[in-house]
Amino acid sequence: MTLADRLNACHSSVVHDVMKDLGLAIRVLPRSIVGLEPTMRAAGPVFTVRGRPDPTLDKHTSLYEWAGLLSRAPAGHVVVCQPQDDTRALFGGLSAEALKIKGVRGYIVDGGCRDIQAVADQGFPVFARYATPIDIVCAWRAEAFEQPLAIGGQQVQPDDHVLADRDGIVLIGAGDVEAVVAAAERKMATEGDMVRAIRAGEDPQAAYLRYRVF
Repeated sequence: MTLADRLNACHSSVVHDVMKDLGLAIRVLPRSIVGLEPTMRAAGPVFTVRGRPDPTLDKHTSLYEWAGLLSRAPAGHVVVCQPQDDTRALFGGLSAEALKIKGVRGYIVDGGCRDIQAVADQGFPVFARYATPIDIVCAWRAEAFEQPLAIGGQQVQPDDHVLADRDGIVLIGAGDVEAVVAAAERKMATEGDMVRAIRAGEDPQAAYLRYRVF
């Protein structure tokens, strides 16, 4: 199992807790960025994209450059996009199909998405702030790849790892991810033991004293 697969099997709440226990800086993206479906999960190393509105583009150039963005997204990574745009959809059904086929692990955008049902039906994990039918044609372009970017006051580094699930989106520094995943796996195992003890009739407070989690 790859490190990204192991991270994907964790819960963002547990990852947050173990990062806090380890004394690491907590970086959580805004809670307004949510999965298109509650069950969506995305985890892996980050591929950053930053863009901006550009009304000077013609149709061919804007679509050709968007296809280039999809071509650059590497397999095994999660795309994290700061579009600097609050109007348009920065993702849709055809894009989801292209990234899924490439083996990209998900797409997180501080902005909009469209073709929501089509993306959900494909099962490709997308986390966005809003839905809109408005596209990027003649209006938006990517300007930087694999560069640091900011989302909701949090810095996202190109070598970060990210875990996104129903509870939220947490970032982990590259140098910390091995230790964080191992600690999260141990904590989830302990929590599982505690759940089984409570289901077997153990008092919650007594169970806490035995397992020291909650």
